[in-house]
Amino acid sequence: MEKLLYMISVIALLVMAGCSKDDTVKNSNPPAISFDHESLIYRVKVGKSITITPTIENETNSAIYLWKVDGKIVSEKRDFTYDAGDEPEMMYLMFEVATDYGSDSKEICLEVVSLLAPQITMGVPEGGHIIMIDDELKLVPEITYDENATYKWTVDGQEKASSKDYSFSSTKAGTYKLALTATNEDGSDKLEFNVKVCAPEDMPFTAKFEKTVYNISLGRTAFIRPYWIENVFDATYTWFVDGVEITDVPEFSNPRVAMAECAKCTFPYTPATQGEHKVELKVKNKYITLSYNFIVNACPPEGTYKRVTTGAEDCNKVYEFTAAPGQFVNEGYTVYTDAEACLYATNRMNGRGYVSLGNWGGYIVVGFDHSIANDGDYNLQILGNAFRGSSEPGIVWVMQDENGDGLPNDTWYELKGSDYDTSVQDYAVTYYRPDNTHRPVAWTDNLGQSGQVDYLGFHTQDYYYPLWVKPDSYTIVGSRLKHKTVETSPGYWANGEFEWGYVDNFSPIDRLTNDENTNANVMGNHMKISHAVRHDGKPANLQYIDFVKVHTGLNIKAGWLGENSTEVFGVQDFNIIKKQ
Repeated sequence: MEKLLYMISVIALLVMAGCSKDDTVKNSNPPAISFDHESLIYRVKVGKSITITPTIENETNSAIYLWKVDGKIVSEKRDFTYDAGDEPEMMYLMFEVATDYGSDSKEICLEVVSLLAPQITMGVPEGGHIIMIDDELKLVPEITYDENATYKWTVDGQEKASSKDYSFSSTKAGTYKLALTATNEDGSDKLEFNVKVCAPEDMPFTAKFEKTVYNISLGRTAFIRPYWIENVFDATYTWFVDGVEITDVPEFSNPRVAMAECAKCTFPYTPATQGEHKVELKVKNKYITLSYNFIVNACPPEGTYKRVTTGAEDCNKVYEFTAAPGQFVNEGYTVYTDAEACLYATNRMNGRGYVSLGNWGGYIVVGFDHSIANDGDYNLQILGNAFRGSSEPGIVWVMQDENGDGLPNDTWYELKGSDYDTSVQDYAVTYYRPDNTHRPVAWTDNLGQSGQVDYLGFHTQDYYYPLWVKPDSYTIVGSRLKHKTVETSPGYWANGEFEWGYVDNFSPIDRLTNDENTNANVMGNHMKISHAVRHDGKPANLQYIDFVKVHTGLNIKAGWLGENSTEVFGVQDFNIIKKQ
């Protein structure tokens, strides 16, 4: 979504420089401005001064500099010094530079605040962490406004470390209260949480499944699997179908699966008869035996519920809109329920406005009033606004209404794109609600990584965490692409395009046009239903589809531009469009 910020904040400079015999530049490239704050937000306390010094590539001796506030020139010096008054305020400064060879401009935010106390961001599971005796828990918080800050880690009230990061372990079982306090001259912030230390026999086995009910057409395969497994030890997995143990479970191996243990605990089940089948998984290790239960509904064969074409090219309903946190989430709209979120997304796309899906995994699910046939060619057109250097790829999934109830509760099949083989499957990210307004959003994933969705001053809504998501944390599961985001020069970021198969992507193939789209207009990527694959990567061979899901495919930040977030302006039946 950062492409919109880029288009707004980088405008053409109106003042051009004259020639100078003192100009000693050795190339004829235009200037390029960058700042030392990635967020482009500068803060100064009341009563104090701040000097902002930009970095300028390809600068010449004859360069002209302008600083503007609300279009009025406030300085013609290269550096800008501001003496803050006694009251908090906020202003936007436009810095412009021009040489004989071109110009550049960039907007920054200057905020005068009463205090600049540190802010701690770190994702902590509900109820705290659980580790085993002698295991090491590495705690890596992110601290905002940490200049000249000091840190104090305590365990049960006893000081243990004065560093920002801390590794905790214990030789004794029990529950420990950990606290981090960050302090500077303006105040402090404190984060407290519990860590439960267990003996091996008390460590809880954890297996998390995305769903427990599978609807598939007769003759197809359900891949029953977890996306998260912890504390396995020497676990064995035994599967039962309708009370009968399956002794010849097909060995499943998939190097794309995020957690290798989840691939080991995958049951590819192809029902032999139509109807409801009860599937049970028993997990046993040296300490515990657990049971997980599933239902597999073998529905009538493919084609039973296929609906005839109506001639309507646009999707007719948004069934789900679950954004991941992001700078455009909650901006310009306020919704508090899933139904309101779907209505918002519907109205936006009906008017060809964008729906920002937020950081990785944020998704939208839409349906049509008819089935879309697979003719082997392009069948879907999904609208985004990518241009060269600004691709925010969304991964596409398709579904048939296999049980005929008109709802997207059947089996999702990923549309294989050009980077499918290097992507990660069954990747899961948990997002945590901030404990106050104007805060970053912490996340953790099932690969043991963590980070945050930055809070950017250009988007000042209270929360980037979706207001309609009621729990204090939520987990999204999907596929993750290997990013192509690079800093091309200090302060300048590019999100490289993918060859084909993704939404909001400057593809040289599936955009079906040579238009460079330099104005970031609405433009479609085109998808083939024939690219749908099963969980094991084999072709799904779908004759048609009824529902489409798009989710943000990257978990990466582009510096001050913030998170990558796919934009969707509409989902269309391209079979109808290409016949017009």
